[in-house]
Amino acid sequence: MAVQKDMTVGDPARLVLNFSIPVILGNIFQQFYSMTDSIIVGQYVGTKALAAVGSTGTITFLILGFTWGLCAGFIVPLGQRFGAGDMKGVKKAAGNAVTLSIIFAVIITALSVACMRWLLTIMNTPSDIFDMAYDYVIIICAGLGAQLLYTLLSTMLRALGNSRDPLILLVMSASLNIVLDLVFVINFNMGVAGAAWATVISQGAAGIAAWVYIVLRVPTLCVSIKDLVPDKDLMMGQLRIGLPMGFQFSITAIGAVVLQAALNLLGSTAVAAYTAGEKIESLLDQLYFGLGATMASYCAQNAGAGKFDRVKQGIHAADKQGFISAIVAGLCCITFGKYLTYLFVSEEIEIILPMVETYLYCVGFFMIPLAAIFIYRNALQGMGYSLIPMIGGVIELFARAGVGIVAGINKSYLGVCFASPVAWLTAGVFLMAAYAVLEKKRLKAAATGLQTPHLY
Repeated sequence: MAVQKDMTVGDPARLVLNFSIPVILGNIFQQFYSMTDSIIVGQYVGTKALAAVGSTGTITFLILGFTWGLCAGFIVPLGQRFGAGDMKGVKKAAGNAVTLSIIFAVIITALSVACMRWLLTIMNTPSDIFDMAYDYVIIICAGLGAQLLYTLLSTMLRALGNSRDPLILLVMSASLNIVLDLVFVINFNMGVAGAAWATVISQGAAGIAAWVYIVLRVPTLCVSIKDLVPDKDLMMGQLRIGLPMGFQFSITAIGAVVLQAALNLLGSTAVAAYTAGEKIESLLDQLYFGLGATMASYCAQNAGAGKFDRVKQGIHAADKQGFISAIVAGLCCITFGKYLTYLFVSEEIEIILPMVETYLYCVGFFMIPLAAIFIYRNALQGMGYSLIPMIGGVIELFARAGVGIVAGINKSYLGVCFASPVAWLTAGVFLMAAYAVLEKKRLKAAATGLQTPHLY
């Protein structure tokens, strides 16, 4: 099978479906990193340990999400140049992306490690889980470079239309993570620190495997020292796309941090229940999260080739597939999702299970706007629009934080559970409306004979 795929030709609906399936499966396996940590910690260390790991989720999303956004943004010009048939430009974009990623990895790692105790403190992390939370998250942040390596290289492969091989690498990595979790947590009694080390090591292994694969099979991405030397214009273009995308993730995460702080006021049992519910929901989210990653690559290639009609066709195909996926995910949340709680919790189950059910009911009815966020945000980013998705992130921030603050003041667990659905609804409507306005402007420009500009 080809290691790269030209997505500027062929049936858009079929391309979107075929590309998204490996991405969805890969994302499900990627969820196993955190799920395995939570399951083994919850079963073998205890509910407080599960709460400790869960209480750091928003922090890791804040930090790791920023790096994910950066990588995705740095790679957009690569996908656009591949779509335009500029292979020399692909190599240069890849080399500059590597250079930028190294610089930001060093800076973000240093800042996150230095500020971690302060972050946990201002988030009202319960005193009975504070030390365990710190032990877990500090290892995750210190190993940021290992996680960034796989993220960058897999994003490069997907930009060339290859979604299969990142899946294979993730399956291998997830399997290794499970083995290391069992060894470190159960055999070596390393507690939450063992789970963190298992995650970092397995993701580092996936990154090294991706690098070896590219060297052996993907000459298009094999960069030279010359390619690593910054090109001012190209690098500024990558920063113009990457920084807003990174900030978009971080802005969204800030809202989650505020929400976590409100949740922490309710105690470690509420944190454990919310953590279990969120893990279950996150697994089901992957049905349409993969569509988002697909649209980033698809739209980048077709925008680079100037085929904006195909961009529209691909988005419509993703809409249909996303709607079906959201209905399935929502029904799973509402009907049997709560029973997965037994995977994570070994004590206080009679208290935690109804709280998990409450969370899953709240999110289950709002999966469609969440699917819309993934599809339209990534489509716009792939086309080169970075500001609009960031504005969507700001809207999501204020919606989630606003509901979270009110819930915290009233110490309402139900209010905390509704915060994310409200954020999804407001941001999803905004992004869909923004795309509709942009598409209307494009069609008007085409009707008047004006050339649609390349977005990179």
